[in-house]
Amino acid sequence: MLEISLKGQKRADLGKKASKEARKQGLIPCNIYGEKKDENGLPVAVSFVIPFTELRKAIYTPNVYVINLELDGEKKLAIMKEIQFHPVTDAPLHVDFFEITPEKPITVGIPVNLVGLAAGVRLGGRMSLSIRQIKVTAPYTRIPEKLDVDVTALEIGKSIKVGSLSYEGLEFATPAEVIVCSVKMTRAAQAAAAAAAEEA
Repeated sequence: MLEISLKGQKRADLGKKASKEARKQGLIPCNIYGEKKDENGLPVAVSFVIPFTELRKAIYTPNVYVINLELDGEKKLAIMKEIQFHPVTDAPLHVDFFEITPEKPITVGIPVNLVGLAAGVRLGGRMSLSIRQIKVTAPYTRIPEKLDVDVTALEIGKSIKVGSLSYEGLEFATPAEVIVCSVKMTRAAQAAAAAAAEEA
């Protein structure tokens, strides 16, 4: 996986009023959850803020990052688990991070990268990408930055499902029956097929 570094500051003032004030100053409220649990067995969160100018490089991108997070000099490895956006402006309101280790498996969505020119597209069909990411489970050191899917042999009317894919060291969290991509019939392809049938 790709890596990126972010710096934040821990915060003691919590609640809606404090969060609103932080956003006015260009800071995004965040939590990071790790292995530590409270007396009820729930994950303990560490609250902090990150400047929006820092955070935007990890949010507005198709890439999935392992984040080298520094909080007041304390370093942690993390991934972003959930981002809350403003319903109108699409600005980030809050981000939840999850602390990771090189050994422990994590589940993340990895971008799909279609490789090759499909046989059905050469005959006039149209490639349709149904999902942009596939969720996989593995230690982060084994997770690639993208999942290459070879579509060269894909014909018109055919599709590739998650269950037909295989990558060493990765376990799929996305259901096997989910369609990744397919080649759909177009008018141009229908006309070509009809012309071929007439010639035959």
